[in-house]
Amino acid sequence: MFPSLFVILLSVSWKSSSTLAYPSEGFLHCLSLHFANSTSISKLVYTQRNSSFSSVLKSSAQNFRFTTPSTPTPLFIITPLQPSHIQAAIYCSRIHGLHVRTRSGGHDFEGLSYTTANYIIPFVVIDLVNLRSVQVDVEKATAWVESGATIGELYYGIAQKSRTLAFPAGLFYTVGVGGQFSGGGYGPLFRKYGLAADNVIDARLIDAKGRILDRKSMGDDLFWAIRGGGGGSFGIVLAWKLKLVAVPANVTVFTVRKTLEQNATKLVHRWQSIAHKFPKELLMSIFISSVKSSEADKKMTIQANFSSMFLGSIDELVPLMEERFPEFGLVRDDCLEMSWVEAILSAQGGVQLETLLERHQKTGVSQTFFKAKFDYVKQPIPEMGLEGLWPMFYEEEAKMANIFLVAYGGKMDEIPETEIPFPHRAGTIYSIIYVVDWDEKDNRNSKRFLNWIRRVYDYMTPYVSNSPREAYVNYKDLQIGSNNMFSCKGSYAQAKIWGRKYFKNNFDRLVYVKTKVDPENFFRHEQSIPPLSCF
Repeated sequence: MFPSLFVILLSVSWKSSSTLAYPSEGFLHCLSLHFANSTSISKLVYTQRNSSFSSVLKSSAQNFRFTTPSTPTPLFIITPLQPSHIQAAIYCSRIHGLHVRTRSGGHDFEGLSYTTANYIIPFVVIDLVNLRSVQVDVEKATAWVESGATIGELYYGIAQKSRTLAFPAGLFYTVGVGGQFSGGGYGPLFRKYGLAADNVIDARLIDAKGRILDRKSMGDDLFWAIRGGGGGSFGIVLAWKLKLVAVPANVTVFTVRKTLEQNATKLVHRWQSIAHKFPKELLMSIFISSVKSSEADKKMTIQANFSSMFLGSIDELVPLMEERFPEFGLVRDDCLEMSWVEAILSAQGGVQLETLLERHQKTGVSQTFFKAKFDYVKQPIPEMGLEGLWPMFYEEEAKMANIFLVAYGGKMDEIPETEIPFPHRAGTIYSIIYVVDWDEKDNRNSKRFLNWIRRVYDYMTPYVSNSPREAYVNYKDLQIGSNNMFSCKGSYAQAKIWGRKYFKNNFDRLVYVKTKVDPENFFRHEQSIPPLSCF
């Protein structure tokens, strides 16, 4: 049976027209020898000549910038059904000199989970889409979730078992848990309970040697590193054990829209000084974009959407807001009570609980061509600083641009910045994500949009964190620096440029862990942690 299977695979394997000799046949042969059931290879491994290759590759690619014909593509996509398939893929990639990219949900802002920034790097994608089970233990308030599951699938699994248990992960339900937990993971509950990674209590990981390790066998250093040190550096996490958290049967939500004509600038300015001091149970965020002043008017204005989730009742929230933020003018009619998972759905236009099982989000998140950048804010931006920012959103390139402000404080102030690699804790009053989207017809002129967001980022320099200007590893940004993928010379110095921004002083401990567990730098990408052996 094996010889005929191997011939079939070779008949659809990728043949390079370049002078580089890629080891396609050898890799497939190796997989055939090491898969537990070699007959399953044709169903789990996609070559570039497979009719489904393109659709599988694009199936969870959330940024269309990295799905164009000019985007480098993998030699193979492997969709494992069990850990042994991943072990085989790692072993065969190592001996044939192939890089590995691991994809959970496909939301990597720079596409690094399924492509590369360099055209001559031969690589394979291990897509974890088939490893997505969720097992919830209500009595122990824990859950095991595989890395291929989405946040929505996790939330659905919890909601099916309990209305008063939750998990403090992200808002967007199509994001893969593997990627989000690896980088930290913040969401509506993080002011009360910290990040998703703060609530991971065990994990199963396959390292560069193909060993399956749990928390005990991997040791404290590696367990520390995988909870916030970013994906793609230390191994492939198969599954995570989570500590679930308590929430009321009903929470309170509101979204109130204010334009410049309705005093939006002063309200945003005031929000900066108080939102991080609210009780832990209250998260209040702001989504800002340009809109038409009216349906009949072509004049543009700025609109700030103030959104909140409060772990309590309307009767508790309204007087709290009257006391802490009276100028906002919140009234009972602005508020709704619902379960925490209904609040997640409501924020993105969903209605049915089953919507959480969809892996392709239809509303509420960019599924176009986009570029994003990120900042942390330590001191309130003065009103004149905000007023100087608004006109940039009236420019032609900003028609589909927005910024999102998320209040910090609460539990985040209490957790030491060395607890896990994610260091952005006490002293941060809020974060900003800047996003500019554009359509396919405008992609030929994408530099216009990239230049626009860079100008916004430059404008914000005096108002945000500095030395270093901090960033969030889950919102990767290659404009702040990247590794040399072909040489180890000076790699630490090069990586430190972006590494300090993501991890501050935790970067050096991450380098130490990388050196210990993957000294040959098998798991690597443009912003992976380098080992000490590289310099």
